[in-house]
Amino acid sequence: MLKNLSFILKYFLFWMLFFFLNRLVFEIWYADRLANLSLLDISKTFLLGAHMDASMAGYICIIPFLLFFITYLIPNFSFKKYFVKYYTYLLVFLTSLFTLIDVNIYREWGTKFNYRAIEFFFTSTNDAIASGSSSPITASLITISLIILIGICFYKWLFDKSTYDFKEIIFYKKVPFVIIILGITFLAIRGGISVAPMNPSKVYFSEKQILNYAALNTNWFLLANIISNHKSKANPYIYFGESQRKQMIDSLFFDDGKTYPIILKSQKPNIILIIVESFTADVIQELGGEKGITPKFSELIKEGLLFEHIYSASDRTDKGLVGIISGFPSQAIKSIVKENDKQERLPSISSALVRNGYQTSFFYGGDTDFSNFKSYLLTHQYQKINDSKSLKANEIGSAWGAFDEITFKKQIQYLNTAKQPFFSTLLTLSNHEPFTLPVKGKFGDNTLENKFRSTSFYTDQALYNFINEAKKQVWYSNTLFIIIADHGHRLPKSVNEIDNPERYHIPMLFFGGVLKREFEGKRVNKYGNQVDLASILLSQLNMPDTAFHYSKNLLNNNVKGFGFYSYDNGFGYVDADKAVTYDPVGKQVIFTNPKNISREQKNKALQNAKVLMQSVYKDFENY
Repeated sequence: MLKNLSFILKYFLFWMLFFFLNRLVFEIWYADRLANLSLLDISKTFLLGAHMDASMAGYICIIPFLLFFITYLIPNFSFKKYFVKYYTYLLVFLTSLFTLIDVNIYREWGTKFNYRAIEFFFTSTNDAIASGSSSPITASLITISLIILIGICFYKWLFDKSTYDFKEIIFYKKVPFVIIILGITFLAIRGGISVAPMNPSKVYFSEKQILNYAALNTNWFLLANIISNHKSKANPYIYFGESQRKQMIDSLFFDDGKTYPIILKSQKPNIILIIVESFTADVIQELGGEKGITPKFSELIKEGLLFEHIYSASDRTDKGLVGIISGFPSQAIKSIVKENDKQERLPSISSALVRNGYQTSFFYGGDTDFSNFKSYLLTHQYQKINDSKSLKANEIGSAWGAFDEITFKKQIQYLNTAKQPFFSTLLTLSNHEPFTLPVKGKFGDNTLENKFRSTSFYTDQALYNFINEAKKQVWYSNTLFIIIADHGHRLPKSVNEIDNPERYHIPMLFFGGVLKREFEGKRVNKYGNQVDLASILLSQLNMPDTAFHYSKNLLNNNVKGFGFYSYDNGFGYVDADKAVTYDPVGKQVIFTNPKNISREQKNKALQNAKVLMQSVYKDFENY
């Protein structure tokens, strides 16, 4: 009996130790981020993580255990050891691969390997490969090879010489043994006998999200995340009753619609919206960023109206595009742009302007099939779309498409013949992984941070050249330029985790020939979000903005200033006094600013974050 029991114990132990190794690899990769944390907290990631490891090990053990028990109960059926060996080798490879992907996903997105990453790979394979090309390839290959080698060698050492005698025990004495082991395996999968089955909250223990992510078993979390994305579409963010929710939202977005200045000389100007890829505040000196990275943007700030405290809706372009053009916040675990039956019901600046006689166009050096962009653009009445399919082969210079200077040239050539008034949007791409350039980078390319600085500098120069060329055109005097980022970025400082609102801090600048002189060089210090662009702009054009429920006119003194951001299973609120980020998986606040925030302030910010997330997802469901 004990000899046969050894296979059960050793196989389960094998997976527990292998998951320990995978967690160790994650923490070695991010040793610099864990260096300032206590040894006790780091130890907890292994101790608490073992609980979830046991659940995942239980799932993996089901097939080998069933094979074992069938042969154990009916000895005439041989126990196919080679099947279990190759089954294990396959899972060792997949687990090692998932660990490596998880390491790189965390570096870029600040989250665990999840369903969205798989969806991104299969729907935009080339773009996913381009994004991943900035990963340390050699180190990654060495890491995965070592993990797989250790796993296979450990398995061979444990099992290659193992033998089993299934005839030594009478059948009816075997049955209780089988029932007990299957019962224990079931309890391991479930996470114990408590009311709540295994879930991420069982291993979450810290306000430092990297510790919680380290504790999570990557395989278990991925499996659960895939299942949850195919289950009921019920709102996972219910915190308030409907009447209370509505009252709180109405209070947040109160707008008397009257007390705001008119900053434009014309109510029907040409409008050029420039959405700059990853244009984080950390590369803009005037917003607290590093000096010298975007010197030309600093020059443009002197000519325009700068909104100093703008936050992106999320951390990805697909969510930023909808946030800017449709004034609709990110839905955390979902991306409405990918669901045609929903995104087509969104309001949009472009559609509103078409109804007011504008000609619309969209320029992008990449492929607008990415993340369903083209469908969204056409649905929202962009009449002219110029992307990589419109370019010659020699104009495609990077894995993503054309460098920004090419796209800017295409746009100005088109606008010189376009019917006025026009609304033209351009989305840049050069400041995106893998951070390649047609010229030598200003800051070199010896580190990922310097690559990012170099591409930011390049895009800054290309933008400035475009503006200078536009100033020579007859239509410039009646044109408003709006420069805004699609989202922030962890680079170049590499200090702001995904839960830190500074990760989402971006610029928004209004300038151009149509801006009244008294607003040149001025700044708006009210806190806001990129979704607020719709209300600000349409109010200036004397057009209704009521369709944009989450957009605020930040020029109105009576409007509350705040930003709201969300990412995969996380969301936050920030205003002039406070900031809070909440993790709905661990059901805890994971970021506060200031650190000594009062309980009252913290609770108020948390309530605002929760009601915004609940309302946004509710509207997402209803679209």
